[in-house]
Amino acid sequence: MDASPPDPSLAGEPSPRAASREPRAASREPLRVALGPAADTFAADAVRQGGASVVGLGDQPEALVWLDPADMAGLVRVLQTSPQVRWVQLPFAGVEKAVEAGVVDGKRLWTCAKGSYAEPVAEHALALALAGLRHLPQRVTARSWGQPAGTSLFDREVVILGGGGIAVSLLELLRPFRVRATVVRRRAESVPGAHRTVTTTELHQVLPGALVVFLALALTPDTAGIIGAAELAAMDGDAWLVNVARGRHVDTAALVDALRSRSIAGAALDVTDPEPLPERHPLWDLGNCIVTPHTADTIEMVRPLLAARIRDNVERFSRGEPLVGTVDPTAGY
Repeated sequence: MDASPPDPSLAGEPSPRAASREPRAASREPLRVALGPAADTFAADAVRQGGASVVGLGDQPEALVWLDPADMAGLVRVLQTSPQVRWVQLPFAGVEKAVEAGVVDGKRLWTCAKGSYAEPVAEHALALALAGLRHLPQRVTARSWGQPAGTSLFDREVVILGGGGIAVSLLELLRPFRVRATVVRRRAESVPGAHRTVTTTELHQVLPGALVVFLALALTPDTAGIIGAAELAAMDGDAWLVNVARGRHVDTAALVDALRSRSIAGAALDVTDPEPLPERHPLWDLGNCIVTPHTADTIEMVRPLLAARIRDNVERFSRGEPLVGTVDPTAGY
């Protein structure tokens, strides 16, 4: 998505330091970028490699790279005292925490890491699906030969909720399996590698027949609870649900019921609701449920990818070019 046009509500602002959603005009002075809530070497290096200067939060920065996904209150405070900040780079792909905190507004350019972590997350999604289909959790802990069992992914149908970077990367990984992939997204715009794309209004029509249902979409008020009892009932008995998006996409109680009754074959979850998943939660005791602790993209994977996004966007902002990973304050992602 290209950088958004200037916000008309800012017309006539008297101060030349006022925040603006316009790209930065070419300047001989290096872009002034602050890191918050504290500096980190990898991010500072990325800013400098992008040709900008790293300055303190109190030194009139033009741009802000926020590095703590949990500290939205701190971000609110910084922006309240720094009206001259014109662009904010967030560290996460899903921006629901920032949106729910009311910090994402139309006064500045906002970018996030969406797309940056797509490849490792898609890799994890495929690994979870194959582990479930091939009964690997049971075999890893087995101490006897047991009964042969397993399902092949080749030439089967899959459904992917979400049409962003994770979905695109996942479709690339799925290509050798010759799957027929249906992408479900807000708008029925085609996605490279998908057999077809439908809107969320058609979700119930495409769930039957899918061997794997992948969740790789943004969390918004419209997508919270998008998989509930009715959707689980629409899935086939041999189907697996794989969630690498957000735990709140799924009605956890309904999922527990579906797994206990084996109305679906299983679920593989890198995200849960609640999260972290409490030690005595029923999902831990279900043999047809795989849980990984939000490790589709670990800090070791994230840092170089986020650094590349920071460096790229610093260069783009300095040249007045559209940024990568822009956030639409209205859509919420």
